[in-house]
Amino acid sequence: MGSSVAENLCSEANDITVVDTDVERLQALQDRLDLRAVVGNGASPQVMRQAGAEDADLLVAVTASDQTNLCACRIAQTLYNLPTRIARLRSIDYADHPELLDDNNFAVDFSICPEQEVTDYLKRLIAFPEALQVLEFGKGRISMVAVRAVGGGPLVGRQIKALREHLPNIEARIAAIYRRDTAIIPDGDTVIEPGDEVFCLAATEHIRLVTAELRRLDKPMRRIMIAGGGNIGYRLASSLEQQYELKLIEHSRARAEFLSTHLHRTLVLAGDTTDEMLLEAENIDDMDLYLALTNDDENNIMSSLMAKRMGARRVVALINRRAYVDLVQAGAIDIAISPAQVSIGSLLAHVRRGDVVAVHSLRRGAAEALELVVHGDAKNSKVVGRRIEQIGLPDGAMIAAIVRRSEKPIKVEVSDVAVRETHDQVIMPHHDTVIESEDHIIVFCSNKRMVSRIERLFQVGFGFL
Repeated sequence: MGSSVAENLCSEANDITVVDTDVERLQALQDRLDLRAVVGNGASPQVMRQAGAEDADLLVAVTASDQTNLCACRIAQTLYNLPTRIARLRSIDYADHPELLDDNNFAVDFSICPEQEVTDYLKRLIAFPEALQVLEFGKGRISMVAVRAVGGGPLVGRQIKALREHLPNIEARIAAIYRRDTAIIPDGDTVIEPGDEVFCLAATEHIRLVTAELRRLDKPMRRIMIAGGGNIGYRLASSLEQQYELKLIEHSRARAEFLSTHLHRTLVLAGDTTDEMLLEAENIDDMDLYLALTNDDENNIMSSLMAKRMGARRVVALINRRAYVDLVQAGAIDIAISPAQVSIGSLLAHVRRGDVVAVHSLRRGAAEALELVVHGDAKNSKVVGRRIEQIGLPDGAMIAAIVRRSEKPIKVEVSDVAVRETHDQVIMPHHDTVIESEDHIIVFCSNKRMVSRIERLFQVGFGFL
């Protein structure tokens, strides 16, 4: 997590100091990135002073220890009056007692829980079985889904502008296409080819119809097997066991006993996730989804490959090393997930300049999608009151969607029988769409190096109050 944060912030011309007790890991970071390293305990006042806490703008405490992270935030605020403090908290107990994080106690401005972020991410993937990535914007009003185009899809082999003919009453946008790992910013004449990784954007209630244009929709998940009963496996099982048939394999017998007493409708098995006989005995060939969620990358890769070979319909592996993610993605393993890349967005939303609501890492960190709130007026903003064609976005960036507050409620069809009302209007903008103050703008960046330019573009001037 710390390495991913450092890499993201270094690429945006920040001055970074990384504190860790592992000398070899720090040396490896310094070899790759332009940063300063300090060896020591991040919760030590002396080490914090050596790292430059007196002049720092931001502390990001993301060690594996909640206690260390909390102490670091308290020390940073008490001794050095460090302005912004972010802590990684793995335990769910602190969510039940938010008063512990205020300035009178541990002084945490923002807390992040990567395990919960990954759990929520996995739940969205389960809801969209054909998707490679599922992201939400505008408090859930807009969804962006990445899918692999498959021959036979109504839009595959045709120009993008045919989408409006197929779905005349639905506002949708193809935000980007990755073809053989090369980004393509599409226009209406772009032809979608089989194998393209396509990022679709639409109102959440319509996104399934849009993805159906690119491939046949997979049947819903029903039987799921989880390998690994750690924090993520346990959180996921407890949130899914009422809707799905779940089996969970845990190597530690003591942990398996704990899980069996705290999970009520999940079959918990004590055993090795790479045990071929165990997988066969538990009917791996009947599983709609196999999730490898242990702390061991090699174990997750091998067990996923084995599950796929033995007949599991779809396999997902949790992999911490990014080099491994790029290696196995889109092979026999359907989806490889990097926990750091999934959870980095919630942290970056607090680091970005301007009013950034959400940041999502795409294509395993190569691209980004941001949700920004526009403030001000035509005098102190570079975007308010201007048409999109007048804004001057950098090449490779596009305003993919706008969520605008409507005075009158809008009826939204959630399903064939359910309708709800909302004041958030989804707009798929064109070159002449005018940006209004308080709009939520979703910006797609094919290259994350342009993010800082976009942030400056959407910031208000000094005269804004």
